[in-house]
Amino acid sequence: MALQITDENFNELVNSGKPMVLDFWAEWCGPCRMVSPIIDELATEYEGRVTIGKMDVDNNNDVVGEFGIRNIPTVLFFKDGKVADKIVGATTKDKFIEKIEALL
Repeated sequence: MALQITDENFNELVNSGKPMVLDFWAEWCGPCRMVSPIIDELATEYEGRVTIGKMDVDNNNDVVGEFGIRNIPTVLFFKDGKVADKIVGATTKDKFIEKIEALL
C-alpha cells in the first residue's frame, strides 16, 4: 500500500536518501482511480528500495503549488530529492516500472 504523503511529511520523505515516486491524485478524478491500484502494487513490489506514495491535491496546497501540479494524475519521480522524471495522465504499469528502474 502506498504511503499517504502530505505537506507535513513530504520534505522528510523526499530527502530520505531513497528514490521516491509521488502520485498526485484526487478522489473525484476518474483517471486517478485507474492509476491508484497500480501505485499500490508498485509500493509493495519496491518496498524498502523506493518510497512510493500518494498526495491528495485537494488537501496539500503547498507541495502541489511548489511543483505546479495542474493536471492529475501526475506522478513525479524523485532522485536525490529532485524531480528526475514525470508522467502526466494514466498509463500502464510497465511504463511506471521503466521509470522506477531508471531511478535505481
